[in-house]
Amino acid sequence: MLPTIAEAKSIAEAFVDARRKAAALTAYPGTEPVDLQTALAIQDAAIPLFGEEIAGWKVGRINSPWLEKIGVNRLPGPIFAKNVQRAKAGQQSVGRIFEGGFGAAEAEFVFRLRCGPESGVKTLSLAETADLVDAVFIGIEVASSPFAGINIRGPLVTISDFGNNNGLILGAEIPDWRDSQLADWNVEAAIDGKAVGQGSASAFPDGPLGSVRYLIENLLARDIAVKPGLLISTGAITGVHEITDGQVFEAKFGNFDTINCKIAFATV
Repeated sequence: MLPTIAEAKSIAEAFVDARRKAAALTAYPGTEPVDLQTALAIQDAAIPLFGEEIAGWKVGRINSPWLEKIGVNRLPGPIFAKNVQRAKAGQQSVGRIFEGGFGAAEAEFVFRLRCGPESGVKTLSLAETADLVDAVFIGIEVASSPFAGINIRGPLVTISDFGNNNGLILGAEIPDWRDSQLADWNVEAAIDGKAVGQGSASAFPDGPLGSVRYLIENLLARDIAVKPGLLISTGAITGVHEITDGQVFEAKFGNFDTINCKIAFATV
């Protein structure tokens, strides 16, 4: 059974309330969405309730068997401006997760748009997408939800709570990103100095630029403005690494640079 419009709003209200209170949800607050339209409707209802400026969006992968069920290979989630940090030399960035909920850190490439597509455009080629990009950075997505089961209940549940995002940490800008072959860089992740994963963004369908294209087309289909300066975190390169209060996550992006952050529980 699908959630009703009223229940979709109630689910959105429950997630927003839990996030504001930094409180855990022991169960999903209603009927879980069973199609993409409903999951996005819950997210769309939650955004104005949360009432914060959106600085960017995260993109997550959807793999089998959900890929065949839903028919898309990625999912979106808003990144709010108050949760975006720039990594600074000599200062420890802090990523916030919900105590009693789900918490993880992910190594990602973050693209910044110089502009949106021309009016009336709904679909893009990869080349057209690249022309909209202003800069690319290394980064860390802080993935967290008050609902501990978000990552095991599937991508529709993930979408319904802001795509499981609770922060973005921007590292160094990649010079000449078009010629850098960044999709082929070997990226390594560690927690408290212990290796937890490695990989490259070439594993993404159409690479990280494919994530940018997906996100722009998703926003256009939802009549959400694609503005200059919008940040797009393009997906977990080394995996989704569960993490908890006090631990330090570090990501090494090939021979280019390293970024890290300490994890702490969210507070009111």
